[in-house]
Amino acid sequence: MEWSDLRIFLAIAREGTLGAAARTLGQTQPTMGRRLRALEAAIGQTLFQRTRDGFVLTEEGSLVCQHAERMEQEVLGFQRELAGQQQELDGLLRITSSDWFGAQVLAPVLAEFAQQHPRVTVELLTDTRLLSLARREADLAFRIRPFDEPDVVSRKLLRMHYGVYQRKGARKPKVGDGRGASLITMDQAFGEMPDVSWLRAQFPNASVTFRSNARDVHARLCASGAGVAVLPRPLGDATPGIERLSMKEEPPTRDTWIGYHRDLRRLARLRALLDLVIDRLASD
Repeated sequence: MEWSDLRIFLAIAREGTLGAAARTLGQTQPTMGRRLRALEAAIGQTLFQRTRDGFVLTEEGSLVCQHAERMEQEVLGFQRELAGQQQELDGLLRITSSDWFGAQVLAPVLAEFAQQHPRVTVELLTDTRLLSLARREADLAFRIRPFDEPDVVSRKLLRMHYGVYQRKGARKPKVGDGRGASLITMDQAFGEMPDVSWLRAQFPNASVTFRSNARDVHARLCASGAGVAVLPRPLGDATPGIERLSMKEEPPTRDTWIGYHRDLRRLARLRALLDLVIDRLASD
């Protein structure tokens, strides 16, 4: 029984299919299936029930999963501690943020960092999922809500201001009514975000024409004349073909938080990037 096979087992247990687990680990689906069969043969137990909807843990598989997760925490723990001792400004840094924040806010800072430290490779992962800092899915994370994970060092980085945008030259909808107007909002999974209810309250008789979980998509739809959208100011102001509407009441602001695992607090390349980000972006 090898640890590499247990990593594959955990990925399949978490993702539910060989294909999704293979993408997570950067391996091929046949390799994943072969290593899983080897692990089951080494243990002498069937670890998954193969169903039409995916892989479901058997009772024996659930028991193995509990021990494998504890082993994973130990392996990741000493990897983080070893990484935290490195002082040379080279190596890899994984950063996670939303797509528009990475493109509009982080990209200029990361370009400056690359000029200062060309031996450091920065990998920017734009994803709506909250990648795990404990499992080293990311080294540094930017989120719109406080971190609640244990052993994560975090701070509020900045307050993001939002605006209401539409295509330039389009007829402005009447605040308090909005009859005949089309709205572009977040999808139902993100329907609790404050700007969603705020926009509906400003234009109660408007119809929601588009929903998406990506602010970049909102901006593109807005520029195409699909409707009115609430956008972060850095994204909206930088998008060609749209204009910010003057409102009596501005949309709700959101705080952006930055966090990293405490085991990496002495990692020199992380500290260098963190200092630059705070210097360029932090607000009171």
